[in-house]
Amino acid sequence: MRDSESKVDFNQVCYYPSVISNRWLAARLELIGNLITFFATLFAVMSRDTIDGGKVGLSITYALSVTQTLHWLVRMSSEVETNIVAVERIKEYTETPQEAPWELPNNKPGADWPQEGVVEFNNYATRYREGLDLVVKNINFKISKGEKVGIVGRTGAGKSSLTLALFRIIEAAGGNITIDGVNISKIGLHDLRSRLTIIPQDPVLFSGTLRMNLDPFNLYSDEKVWSALEHAHMKEFVSTLSAGLQHAISEGGDNLSVGQRQLVCLARALLRKTRVLILDEATAAIDLETDDLIQATIRQEFADSTVLTIAHRLNTIMDSSRLVCHGAYFIDTLSHISTCNDKKTAIFEMLCYLEAPHKTW
Repeated sequence: MRDSESKVDFNQVCYYPSVISNRWLAARLELIGNLITFFATLFAVMSRDTIDGGKVGLSITYALSVTQTLHWLVRMSSEVETNIVAVERIKEYTETPQEAPWELPNNKPGADWPQEGVVEFNNYATRYREGLDLVVKNINFKISKGEKVGIVGRTGAGKSSLTLALFRIIEAAGGNITIDGVNISKIGLHDLRSRLTIIPQDPVLFSGTLRMNLDPFNLYSDEKVWSALEHAHMKEFVSTLSAGLQHAISEGGDNLSVGQRQLVCLARALLRKTRVLILDEATAAIDLETDDLIQATIRQEFADSTVLTIAHRLNTIMDSSRLVCHGAYFIDTLSHISTCNDKKTAIFEMLCYLEAPHKTW
């Protein structure tokens, strides 16, 4: 109710000035129309000896309707000015560069691709659009089968750009990315994106049932859905809902907490169980308890998968076998570290570098 009242108030904030403007315009147009009628009548009286009555009547009739005509002219001019924005948008959409083909029938990867989950960046560079500076450049590193890699760096360093690059939301400006030896720029977008899984920082839920949000294409049985919910620590909560899997989710998942929305995204990832999983600051907006639940599930359920974790929290990247510090010299920092204390020391040194890269620690 409060949300509805707020939207009504916001609508009135826009509607009230519109009404006032129309009244202001109407008063002035009436004045102009009355002046035109007055001068038409005055001219008719002054020329009564030279103009016949028909012409006088016609001129006064048109003068009386000029107010309405002027009002219509101004209103239509205003409407054209307002609605021409839609034409501008349509023109912009028609000129928007199209994405790469959804599928390439002559260059489709195997049905079981990727089997290993080996990801390799080869002198990779990219930008958000033509004409802008490169956001990442000269990226060279390889992620082996089943490896857990943490990607760290300063805010704005381009960490999340690597995620966009993996899904080809932004295309390569140089170099390439291969997964199990397949150049991802040579295959269709559907073939690529359907074989990768991401848990983003802002969980994405749609208006519909809980089951639809977990399995939008209805590919899995209810048993598998419940199993995914159990491993995501959501089964107990869903069991308490009267509608169960058919529980209605509002737009954006507003009727769930942030932590619950993130666990739903985790359950969705568990259902798909791809060989490559990307966590793009997936636990940045949730409490530490939910963070621990997600990390424990990923350790257990994605033990054989390649996991790329972009994170700011130390405990989120503590399980990583390697750290890749974007834009710095810390590459493969943890590849040879086995003890927890040494790992903590290395991470601390890295964070110190990120805070002051020109200072000797």
